[in-house]
Amino acid sequence: MTELSVEEVRAEVEAWLDANWSEDLSVGEWWDILGPSGYAHPILAENAYGKGWGRSQAGTVMATMADRNVMGPAAGLGRMLAAPTIATHGTQTQIDEFIPPILDGRVGWCQLFSEPGAGSDLAGLTTKAERDGDEWVITGQKVWTSGGQIADMGMLIARTNPDAPKHRGITWFAIDMDQPGIDVRPLVEMTGTAMFNEVFLDEARVPHANIIGEERQGWAAANTTLMFERASLGSAGKSPATASGSGKRSVRNRSVTEFTQRAGGEAGLPPIGMRVWEKLVDVARKRDMDSDLVLRQELVKIWSLLEVNRMSQVRAKDPKQRTGAEPNIGKLIMSDLFRGFRELGNAVIQADGMLTGADEPNTGGLVAETTMFSPGPSIYGGTDQIQRNIIGERILGLPREPGPGKDTPFKDLPKN
Repeated sequence: MTELSVEEVRAEVEAWLDANWSEDLSVGEWWDILGPSGYAHPILAENAYGKGWGRSQAGTVMATMADRNVMGPAAGLGRMLAAPTIATHGTQTQIDEFIPPILDGRVGWCQLFSEPGAGSDLAGLTTKAERDGDEWVITGQKVWTSGGQIADMGMLIARTNPDAPKHRGITWFAIDMDQPGIDVRPLVEMTGTAMFNEVFLDEARVPHANIIGEERQGWAAANTTLMFERASLGSAGKSPATASGSGKRSVRNRSVTEFTQRAGGEAGLPPIGMRVWEKLVDVARKRDMDSDLVLRQELVKIWSLLEVNRMSQVRAKDPKQRTGAEPNIGKLIMSDLFRGFRELGNAVIQADGMLTGADEPNTGGLVAETTMFSPGPSIYGGTDQIQRNIIGERILGLPREPGPGKDTPFKDLPKN
């Protein structure tokens, strides 16, 4: 890993942006320049189209782009999860095949991990993969698949050996989502949107060459995916405006200014952060509520949690201070923040919290949106209870929960 100071990274990125960025570019033209530069995903190794930098340097790259109002790299689960997993466990041939289309926004990915009977106990998955010559035939069901309806490729974990213990009979595949054996059905949430999907795999096929890592060793690759997922969900920092990369819903022909001239690009989650907190303070003052001692206490509580999260992220960037639990702690803090902003927002705007969109005069419906969305973060990406189990068992060394022996074949484990 190349150790550069924040100032050195910022100077390097500034010079590169001076030479390459223009508001006259289309999104596709810009991503074609940014993708192979190393700045689209600086954490990746140089052989994986990154810079080999740490989180501190990578955060400086994104902050510099945001400060310059430059459009960021193609967003989505491809960049967040697939690229670092393939860079870690894939061959150079797989890296060259899969990562460049992620970074230039031509291919979007989804995550085919959770199942109706295997969410928190992910290793209990039952989707099976059977070898047929140079291909594997996949049968099963996945659920809570973010972006499945626009994904071109999927990160699939399936059981390739039911005779092995449950953690040792799983394989990680890169599967083409555009084939007859895959049926994607949106799941409409109480927010009114369909962020998640259920996916039915009925003899879908994937080449043997698309196994990432070793056959039956997919649990190691899956843990890499989950580590990056938790780190991303719990991260705090300044990010540039961007849009999702996808061949099915491409934005490559649109102007970059369509995204840089509106904060945040394509919104995904309701925003939570210091700007939202400052907005609620401003609303409280306008409503003459700033002398309410209980409300003031709640405002300070959320401010403190935001600062703790920020400082935790700063500490996580220092290799000497890392404990290994940073992604899990960040995920737990994010859950707390969503719940906290839900309660705080409704306390500030009171009955107006029942209104949505432009009908709500204080925050434009953000409070109602946050209220509806707030249960989700404590569930997706690993429940709060799972995060605590990981911290307790893997980091603190506490006794593991009782259960069947690790060497018990999966087919012999009791099923619901």
